[in-house]
Amino acid sequence: MKVISHHIIFGVLCVLFCGVFSAPLWAENTELTEIAYHLGSGDKLKITVFNQEDMNGEYTVDGAGNVSLPLIGTIAAKNLTLDEFENKLKGKLSPDYLLNPKIAIQVLNYRPFYILGEVKKPDSYPYVSGMTYLTAVAIAGGYTYRAKENVVYVIHASSPDQKEIETKLEESVQPGDIIHVEERFF
Repeated sequence: MKVISHHIIFGVLCVLFCGVFSAPLWAENTELTEIAYHLGSGDKLKITVFNQEDMNGEYTVDGAGNVSLPLIGTIAAKNLTLDEFENKLKGKLSPDYLLNPKIAIQVLNYRPFYILGEVKKPDSYPYVSGMTYLTAVAIAGGYTYRAKENVVYVIHASSPDQKEIETKLEESVQPGDIIHVEERFF
């Protein structure tokens, strides 16, 4: 009987100890849930290499996912985060060209999103941060009279399998999304 009571006391103390020194279960860490942006074709970047005016400028990720820079040439950027791309640039510049290069990269324009199907003006449109799928439909001139208006189908550019998924209208558009508004059946 004493062995069982020691196990129960030990268990209760463990639960109390963990509860005191850990974050509450309801607390959300937004840094962990935020998804890092991955570069892709059509993104326009501002690259600043401190104390190297000839390398500073605006660059576009080309159709193959590369960025061409003076001095170091073409560098693959597709599917890299800004930090990964920055580290790649630093690796290309040091030690042959610069010792301990300081680089800042900023996305000036994200790649466009595409909308097709039952909208009045199917086309590619500039991405705007925080835009919802309903906003995207409005930018494309609204629905046609045949449109299924309660959901859209999306292929995310960052999706490895490029599978179309059903998505609610209030969710956020991602750069490079291909949005399809289907025709209703009745």
